[in-house]
Amino acid sequence: MKDLTQAIPGYRVYEYLLVLNPHEELRQKIMHVKNEFYEKYQAETARWGKPHITLVNFVQYGLMEDRIINHLKTIAMGFHPVKVELKDYGSFPSHTIYINITSKLPIQSLVKQVRTETQRLMKLNEDNKPHFILEPHLTIARKLQPWQYEKGWLEYSHRHFTGRFIADAMLLLKRPAGELKYEIIQRFEFQNLPVAVKQGDLFV
Repeated sequence: MKDLTQAIPGYRVYEYLLVLNPHEELRQKIMHVKNEFYEKYQAETARWGKPHITLVNFVQYGLMEDRIINHLKTIAMGFHPVKVELKDYGSFPSHTIYINITSKLPIQSLVKQVRTETQRLMKLNEDNKPHFILEPHLTIARKLQPWQYEKGWLEYSHRHFTGRFIADAMLLLKRPAGELKYEIIQRFEFQNLPVAVKQGDLFV
């Protein structure tokens, strides 16, 4: 998140995440991997980040929330449940280790639709634009120091992981800017309905 000094005084700014959530059993399995990584490499982000696949993160005034929710609700109504396949590990040198997602296309399609229909609403200002994740992944640990990344990736590049789940909804999470803990504020179920009237026609 960049400088928020240009934000309008007196209005609360929040950080938002739009995510896909694995089912409970798979979440526990991933948390076990994350805790193990933390114990070996003292990476704090492995311990406190809950398992999810981020579609977009953005900062915005709380007063924009209802309009964003309305748009996301319409997108979800017309979108289909997604089968998510997880396999082994990948990395973003030199700071992040994650679980690979092999079924990327439907998730990328969803992210592109969210970007097309909500980008304008999610942009706070020129310094704080929404970040759409077009390379879907499930983070084990991020913001790693060079030694944590090098040692961790040496090990995890040879390790295996498999898992799958049906994403039948996306979740919108938020937290006050600068705080640690996110809370779920809305669940959008994928209903695969023919949405005849596009949101853009309704909310100009």
